[in-house]
Amino acid sequence: MAFQSLSPTTGELLAEFPATRPELLERTLVRAEAAWREWRDRSFDQRAAVLSRAATLLRARKADYARLMALEMGKPLAQGETEAEKCAWACDFYAAHAGRLLAPQAHPSDAAQSYVRFDPIGLVLAVMPWNFPFWQVMRCAVPTLAAGNGCVLKHAPNVPQCALALERLFAEAGCPEGLVPAVFLEPDAIGRLIEDDRIRGVTLTGSPRAGASVAAAAGRALKKTVLELGGSDPFIVLDDADVGSAARAAADARLQNSGQSCIAAKRFIVLEGVAAPFLDGLKAAMAARRVGDPLGPGTEIGPQARVDLRATLHRQVEDSLARGAELVLGGRLPDGPGAFYPASILLAVPEMPVFDEETFGPVAAVVRARDDRHALELANRSTYGLGAAVWTASPERAARFIAGLEVGMVFVNGVVKSDPRLPFGGVKASGYGRELAQYGLREFVNVKSVAIA
Repeated sequence: MAFQSLSPTTGELLAEFPATRPELLERTLVRAEAAWREWRDRSFDQRAAVLSRAATLLRARKADYARLMALEMGKPLAQGETEAEKCAWACDFYAAHAGRLLAPQAHPSDAAQSYVRFDPIGLVLAVMPWNFPFWQVMRCAVPTLAAGNGCVLKHAPNVPQCALALERLFAEAGCPEGLVPAVFLEPDAIGRLIEDDRIRGVTLTGSPRAGASVAAAAGRALKKTVLELGGSDPFIVLDDADVGSAARAAADARLQNSGQSCIAAKRFIVLEGVAAPFLDGLKAAMAARRVGDPLGPGTEIGPQARVDLRATLHRQVEDSLARGAELVLGGRLPDGPGAFYPASILLAVPEMPVFDEETFGPVAAVVRARDDRHALELANRSTYGLGAAVWTASPERAARFIAGLEVGMVFVNGVVKSDPRLPFGGVKASGYGRELAQYGLREFVNVKSVAIA
């Protein structure tokens, strides 16, 4: 199998790479294991210096990296530069704080001295997606490296050049040679790699189906896993909210990364009393976004990453319309080359694909709720549980939603986003474990108890 870099804008073949053959994979693992054993013995300050250099390189090369993202998966240039900057921020955060967050902690017991250490465990396999081809990798790799581990990167098949750019970035920042190798593997080879004794843990960002497959393989091999899977985030607007601000933020929340984000708001649950003005505001804000070539100035929505992904999205829209959804905006395949899809809004109800399934593209499902209780019930009527946003002027109403929402992250009067200072992850079909903050830093460590008599 060849791994192809195809332009989602034109369909042009940009580059092609062969799958990593077994003998090359073996040499890669030998080198990575040796690199990890060197890396784990470096001090926190030495690791921090490498992460700081990585941050400097990311900022210096952000225009180049943004262009690469635009070419391989269609991200508009401005968004790609923002992604590179966010990667640098993660490097800065862990360079500044990993030593403190991983320092031994005293835990008094009947021993004369007792404490807990956080020791590295070895090589972590990172199975990563295409939608944020730099940030998703850095979000797991940076804390993994800060903890003293190595990271074997199995990136998505359609962003091979991004994978190689990240491999070079870590090498040039000063990691031991081979500590963060990129490998090109077919799906059936991933299970065999998980079984390898040199792989000590696995982290995956992807679909629930991929997560279940990786978790099953890791379970058989008794390997720790962290799974960040899909999302169908509710965006709840109560009748005391600033509806204009909520509508503008809703457009941002739905259209980030051309709608291709696990934490993008997807189900807009609005109390009946403010549904009409909210829908008017959302329609105006989404219709104003410029769709076009991701390399072009001013483009806000690029193509979908692949034509087959666009076809899946359009099937969800058409199936929902066939079940009685009302089309408010978009919903029609454009003419011409590329995997473009327009910003779209549907008035929907449960038991329609745009409500029940994850829509990975610029399609918003707006649902009316009778009251707060009904809104909460609709929000939780999902197999997913990643993030949620609640818009209200009442701290008391917000508190009830914060407690009642079955998600890993709640944002009040703001959009769901990832932040190195806060743990990131979900519940239910959105996965388990956490990335970022001290919680992500400690996912792949040996929590070692020490008691000295």
